[in-house]
Amino acid sequence: MSSLPSPPARAVLPAPRVERHPLPVSDSGRPVDALTLSNAHGIFVRLMAIGGTIMSLEVPDHRGVKDDVALGFESPGDYLSDGRYFGSIVGRYANRIAGARFSLDGEEYRLAANNGDNALHGGIRGFHQAVWDLQPFSETNAAGVELLYTSLAGEEGYPGTLETRVTYTLTNDDELIVDYHAVTDQATPVNLTQHTYLNLAGHDAGDILDHELTIQASRFTPVNSNLIPTGELRPVRGTPFDFTTPRRIGERIDADDEQLRLGSGYDHNYVIDRDRDDTLVLAARLRDPVSGRTVELLTTECGMQLYSGNHLAGGRSGKGGHAYRAHSGVALETQHFPDSPNQAAFPSTILRPGKAYQSSTVYRFSVS
Repeated sequence: MSSLPSPPARAVLPAPRVERHPLPVSDSGRPVDALTLSNAHGIFVRLMAIGGTIMSLEVPDHRGVKDDVALGFESPGDYLSDGRYFGSIVGRYANRIAGARFSLDGEEYRLAANNGDNALHGGIRGFHQAVWDLQPFSETNAAGVELLYTSLAGEEGYPGTLETRVTYTLTNDDELIVDYHAVTDQATPVNLTQHTYLNLAGHDAGDILDHELTIQASRFTPVNSNLIPTGELRPVRGTPFDFTTPRRIGERIDADDEQLRLGSGYDHNYVIDRDRDDTLVLAARLRDPVSGRTVELLTTECGMQLYSGNHLAGGRSGKGGHAYRAHSGVALETQHFPDSPNQAAFPSTILRPGKAYQSSTVYRFSVS
């Protein structure tokens, strides 16, 4: 009796790599630590210690041609003087807190107001301006870096000293995993996110209005004239905010809709549909129909801000001298809801001593 043929051997992929290469803050400035993560399929992620910023993200298209799909700058120093949060970790509180103040345990805290009367993305010198300690690591199927930062009590007006760890992991499954962890010695609001602007056609390829977007959310949080949530959880059905099936970002961005006028486009938090808290669920899928590049976002978070890059025009030019315009990129910011410290009906963002803040978001890349 003949034996069955042996199954073909599986190809062993090269292990992902991490390489350190310091960069000058300016032509005459001090160096800043930077790392490049790469995997077997040609994905490259370059990041630096300032802001934990993803400076470039190279991804192959359906022909295998790589482009940098993350908006940003070539010089680290440019990130320090630009207010568009390109590629950075955002905290201590992502998004807006109304009136730059909140009350906690009977005490009122006043924050740095950097968005009119509101606090935005952690304040004047939030986590996007901090210098993080980088600790690289490599494994059989992954390479990454732990980023560490201690936010002292009183920084930007927040109570408590917050010990923060953010981990970027690139795998041979073409996933970029972002894990957040924090502990505090005093009750404080915490809401962290990653603020990379994506243009899957290439950072310098024009606008993202023809990108196809799906968001697994049947409700969103409408805002007032200061872009602060009203407290309502409004159904998206029948509105320009319905991305429950794939739609072009630009398809309805100019519709006659009060919320679009208030945000000058999309700048709204979506309530992710989920059955259980703290589990990874698919939140969004973004696809460029020309290159075929696709990214799926999975997250443990309850919300995601869709920002269609409405105010990207102006400021210094980006990589290669490219001048970014409105809608040059889209930010999909997984998060808790904006202004939660002032809205008791929203999921709480208060972290207390003895507890740990934990959150995960996965960017899963593919081509179609």
